[in-house]
Formats: sequence, structure tokens, C-alpha cells
Amino acid sequence: MRIGYGFDSHAFTAGVPLVIGGLAIEHPEGLAGHSDGDVLLHAITDALLGAVSAGDIGTFFPPSDPRWKGAASSVFLQTALEEVATAGYKIVNIDTVLVMAKPKIVPIAGELRESVAALLGVQPGEVGIKAKTPEGLNQDNVAVAHVTVLLESLGIPEPVGVMAASAENEIDVVVKTLVGESRSVSALGRKVTPFDTDDLT
Repeated sequence: MRIGYGFDSHAFTAGVPLVIGGLAIEHPEGLAGHSDGDVLLHAITDALLGAVSAGDIGTFFPPSDPRWKGAASSVFLQTALEEVATAGYKIVNIDTVLVMAKPKIVPIAGELRESVAALLGVQPGEVGIKAKTPEGLNQDNVAVAHVTVLLESLGIPEPVGVMAASAENEIDVVVKTLVGESRSVSALGRKVTPFDTDDLT
């Protein structure tokens, strides 16, 4: 089993659409960012990459690279999923917390769950969406996301060649044990005759 944790934050800004969890949300302001500013998918991406020790989102998609200007964050998420699969793991479940003063997340939590589940290729019941307000933190103009993910091994067997070689080695050991060494007849539970049997003739 592997556990990953992801965190991200973006400030609200006018003139850009608001996208959270791959879902377009009606709101006067969106989230500033080099890509589409999807704070939730960014945190999920980091959690997945961290769980398999593959770095973070900036490792694969540096903000200094113009190719990712305005890019959909689902592209980043897909790369993280590929890293998880390559490492031999799959998602068990994911739990998220969104911290923001507005918009209200509870009314759209079900839609968010469906959207994130579809992007991850899991069931909605394996995705947790929770929302909190930043009371007393003076962060009303910021959206924050916390994510934890649990992975389990796919249990991929060893390649056939490796298994065959291992089996061949084991057979060699057994054969050498049976016929490759001289054995004393006493090892067979027999007693050695104390005299020369030619003297009986």
C-alpha cells in the first residue's frame, strides 16, 4: 500500500473561468495560474505522484514552460495516473478538502465527485469531496485544496522468463542433491558388513 498527500492554492482573479475538479463553475472570478488553475486537480496530481515517489507536478510541467499556458489540468492528472500504473499501483480511494469562502462547494459536491471519479477512472464512492471556509485566516480571495490518496499494488507477477529461470535453478539444485553427490550406504540405514564376504566361500 502507498499513501500520497497533495496541496495546492490559487488566488481568485477576474477575467478567467473557474474550473475545479475538471468542472466549470459559474462564478464572477476564476483561479489565477499558468494552466487553467484547477486547484483540486493540481493537488490530486501531486498526491498521486508523491505516492509513487515520482516527484511533483512542477517536475513534469514547469510553469516556466509556455506549452502549459492555459492547459487543461486533466493533462497533468493523466500523466500522474500513468506514473502510478507504471509503478504497479492502482487507486483504492481518494479524499479531498477544499478551503474557500466562495463559491459554496456543498451544493455541487456530487457533481465534483462524479467529475473527479471519471477523470481518475474510479467509482464516485471512492472519491471524497469536503469543503471548509477559511474562518479567521484572512484568505477569502484564495482557494486551497488538500488531498490524500491510498494506492494498492496491482500484484503484477514476475515476467515469464524470470519465473522460468528461477524454476530451472531450483530443479538443478534438486538434481545435484539427488545424484550429484556420493552417498554413504550408512545414510540409507544399512549397516556395513564387518568382514569380507569372500571368506565365506
